[in-house]
Amino acid sequence: MSHRAGSIALLVVASLGAQEAPSPVATTVTVLRPARVFDGNVMHDGWAVRVRGERIEAVGPAASVASPGATSIDMPGATLLPGLIEGHSHVLLHPYNETTWNDQVLHEGLALRVARATNHLRATLMAGFTTIRDLGTEGAAYADAELKQAVEQGIVPGPRMLVATRAIVATGSYAPKGFAPEWRVPQGAEEADGDSLIRVVRDQIAHGADWIKVYADYRWGAHGEAAPTFSVDELKTIVATAQSSGRPVVAHSTTADGMRRAVLAGVETIEHGDAGTPEVFALMKEHNVALCPTLAAGDAISQYAGWKKGEGPEPPSITRKRASFKAALDAGVTILSGSDVGVFTHGDNAREIELMVDYGMKPIDALKSATSIAARLLHMDDRVGLVKETLLADLVAVDGDPTVDIGALRRVRFVMKSGTVFRPYETLRR
Repeated sequence: MSHRAGSIALLVVASLGAQEAPSPVATTVTVLRPARVFDGNVMHDGWAVRVRGERIEAVGPAASVASPGATSIDMPGATLLPGLIEGHSHVLLHPYNETTWNDQVLHEGLALRVARATNHLRATLMAGFTTIRDLGTEGAAYADAELKQAVEQGIVPGPRMLVATRAIVATGSYAPKGFAPEWRVPQGAEEADGDSLIRVVRDQIAHGADWIKVYADYRWGAHGEAAPTFSVDELKTIVATAQSSGRPVVAHSTTADGMRRAVLAGVETIEHGDAGTPEVFALMKEHNVALCPTLAAGDAISQYAGWKKGEGPEPPSITRKRASFKAALDAGVTILSGSDVGVFTHGDNAREIELMVDYGMKPIDALKSATSIAARLLHMDDRVGLVKETLLADLVAVDGDPTVDIGALRRVRFVMKSGTVFRPYETLRR
C-alpha cells in the first residue's frame, strides 16, 4: 500500500482542528518502518513496530514485524521513539513575557484560560509529548481535572494528563501579594496548615487530583528570599493522607532545607531544586526521590529579564543552576524531565531535554528521563514510556538520531497516541 493511501487509511486528527478525536478501530493494523527505533532504553537500527488497535503488537527487526495486509508507513532517516513525557507543565498558564503571572491569575477569566489551554494541549501533543503531569492550575480552580476529561472523551486533542488541581501552600506564603490588607485576594494555590491539611488533601483528591503538590518553600523569607514553609510533620501529614488513597506527593522546593524536609517526609519528586547541595542530593539518592529540574523555566525567565543568550556571561542564577544540576548528576539522583512549560511557550517542551544535555547529561540519558524513567516515576510504566509489546501505541517519529543530535526532537514528523494518528507522517523538505 502506498504511503499516501496508508495515511488516509489511518485514523487521523487534523493538527490544526479542535475536532473530536476518533477512537481507534480494533482491527486497524499498521506497520511503522523507521530507520531506527529507540525503545526507551536502547537504540535499534533496522527495527519496525506493528500496531493493532490502540496497542503495540510487535517490535523487532523489520522482517519479523511485517504483516500481510497491514498498512505500512516508511519513515526513511527517522527515529521512532516512545511518546515523550512532560513531568512538569502548567497548561493553564502562558508565557510570562506575554502576560505576567499576577495578571493571569487576577485578570484572566476561567473561560478564557480554559480556551487558551485547549490550544496548549494541542501544541504539546503535536510536539510529540503524549503524556503530561500538570502541576497546579495557578488560580484556575479544578479546570485541569476537567481538561483531562475533555481529552479522554475526545472533545479536544491533547496528551493524556495527570493533574494536581489547586496545589497546597502554607497560609500567607504564596501570591498574588501587595494588596491592601482589607482585601481578600484570590491565591494561585490553596492555603492550609496543621489539621486543615488533611481536609485540603482529601478535597483535592475528591476534585480529581492524581498527584498532590505541596510548596515546601517559597519566597516569604524576612527579606523576600525563599524559605521553608511547612514543618516536616506537616509534610508527613500531607504524604500520609495522600498515600492512604494511593496518590503520590510532589514538592516544589528551591532551598536546601525545604528539599531536606520534603525528602524526609516521603515525597516522590522534588521540583526545581535550585539550591540543592551535594548533601541534600545524597539524601535524595538514599530515599529514592527524583529531581525534576525545570531548567527551561529559569532559562526563559533570565531571557525575559534581559539576558541575551550566547552574548556575554551567563546570569548568576543560570551558573548556580548548572552547578546544582551537576551536583544532582554526580550524586546519582534520578532525573525526571520536566520543564515548567507555561512559563514559556507550550509545544516548546523539548527545550528542557536540550538543556539537560547542554548542562552535562548524556543525550541517551536525557531521552530516558523523558520516556522510560518518566513513565516509571509517574507510575505509568505498564502503559507508556517504552516501545514494547502490549503497551499503548504512543509513538513519535523525529527526523535524525536524537542520541547523536538532541535537536532532532524538534523535527517531529509523526505523532500517534493510543493507536490514533494525530500527526500523519511527513517527509522533511530539504
